[in-house]
Amino acid sequence: MKLLAFELATEACSVALWSDGEVAERFEIAPRRHAELALPWADELLADAGIARSQLDAVAVGRGPGAFTGVRLAIAIGQGIALALDRPLVPVSTLAVLAMRSTGPRVLASIDARMGEVYLGAFERDAGGSHALADEVLAPPGTMALPEGDWHGVGTGFSAVEGALAHRLQGGGAARLLSVDATQLPHAADLARLAAVAFDRGGAVAPDAVEPAYLRNNVALTLAEQRARKK
Repeated sequence: MKLLAFELATEACSVALWSDGEVAERFEIAPRRHAELALPWADELLADAGIARSQLDAVAVGRGPGAFTGVRLAIAIGQGIALALDRPLVPVSTLAVLAMRSTGPRVLASIDARMGEVYLGAFERDAGGSHALADEVLAPPGTMALPEGDWHGVGTGFSAVEGALAHRLQGGGAARLLSVDATQLPHAADLARLAAVAFDRGGAVAPDAVEPAYLRNNVALTLAEQRARKK
């Protein structure tokens, strides 16, 4: 099975090619350059592997949550390729992709959502990937309900808002942080691994059926709303 994977939901631009269990990736922290890099990287990966686009079985996309522009771009690119080839899309949670950066069995994956909020997802890791244990949420880290138990934290959400989420989990209570890596960003190689499993389990869908997971209803706050959130 062969698929292209696009993960563009954060400041990292990442594209990967999965080919019968082998994965190759291009990854760079490149804010505002995703549209410039994503398609050329995809073509390079295919050329290096000697694979034509027509040989792809599916295209995988990180569906968010994350930066609105990046999430929309990944889905638009994926839909364009999939429709041109009459292939399905495999949408995967960006937080599930991020959780793959941790080696812990129970992972809290979090991305800085700006405006004083973070995206957070709770996952269980096993040989098949990362599996959601609860709905993904968006909230100020000082107010969100945290799942009980011991966790390994990963993602930029743990350094956002002066590290409020990490401080809460390290302060004792029913939820405890055993380790944290706040530098990690989602990689398309991990997206490709999760998408390959999902594809085998029937998780591919029609390209026009994929919806972005924004979690935030208002893309932009008014100045008054921004000031209110800072109080």
